[in-house]
Amino acid sequence: MSPFQLTRTLPEDATGAALRDDVLHGLTRTPKELPPKWFYDARGSELFEEITRLPEYYPTRAEREILIARAPAIAAATGARTLVELGSGSSEKTRHLLDALPQLHSYVPVDVSESALTGAAGALLEERPGLHIHALIADFTRGLVLPGTPGPRLVVFLGGTIGNLLPAERARFLGSVRTLLGPGDALLLGTDLVKSEEVLVRAYDDAAGVTAEFNRNVLRVLARELGAEVDPADFEHVARWDREREWIEMRLRARSALTVRIPELGLAVPFARGEEMRTEVSAKFRQEGVRKELAEAGLELSAWWTDTEGRFALSLATVIT
Repeated sequence: MSPFQLTRTLPEDATGAALRDDVLHGLTRTPKELPPKWFYDARGSELFEEITRLPEYYPTRAEREILIARAPAIAAATGARTLVELGSGSSEKTRHLLDALPQLHSYVPVDVSESALTGAAGALLEERPGLHIHALIADFTRGLVLPGTPGPRLVVFLGGTIGNLLPAERARFLGSVRTLLGPGDALLLGTDLVKSEEVLVRAYDDAAGVTAEFNRNVLRVLARELGAEVDPADFEHVARWDREREWIEMRLRARSALTVRIPELGLAVPFARGEEMRTEVSAKFRQEGVRKELAEAGLELSAWWTDTEGRFALSLATVIT
């Protein structure tokens, strides 16, 4: 068997079709919104990498700290022979787990970006020529069929990305993950934790303005992919903590009354001065809340690790029998 396989489960135009659908529905509803996945074109990915190095943005550093300290415990608890990573991107953080799993046979990275998958796989195979990599071009939020690889399997979903899903979406997602797991398999989940409003807002509204550019990048994606007539400078970045829902919202606020025209979709979208469009929700969690959501999906929280400052957590969960 070749050490690298690539399987496409998305149609060739799936990304374009999803973008058109999200824009059509998101910009014609009240209030307006777009899902955060559209931040991440090549420029958006570069900006996010820059964000992870900012002093205000702690999640990446905190999660890496836990992975480095706890990878041996994760390996011992799971004995995984297959590592499945949802939203794998560059697979950078996963290397700490790969290093701790000497018995690992297969790595299954899952991402919508073919270039990200092939780039990461090439680098990993140079470092680990004995590793079998079966990459999936897939949208993990829309159901997933995994290739036949040896168990036990460890499915990982890192970065606190689950916080970008609304509660009902999280329930569906965790339920779909549960269907992937058999006896002896496990889920490793990264969640950002509730903390002071000041710390949270700074993490999403940095002094250098990098997150503001990242937020406005979604407008550049609309201009390039759909021919939208929009000037990102006409919108200002807003980051707000919702105490009741315990999540950060990122929004774009129109500086003046304007109309965004998208000829490809036959849309003319009016914005009043000061009107906001939501572009991201980033939920923050507490241990008991994570335990409850896992249990409702048929999963049992078996281990909980945080960084030394208690800012971020990794949860290990197994199937309830």
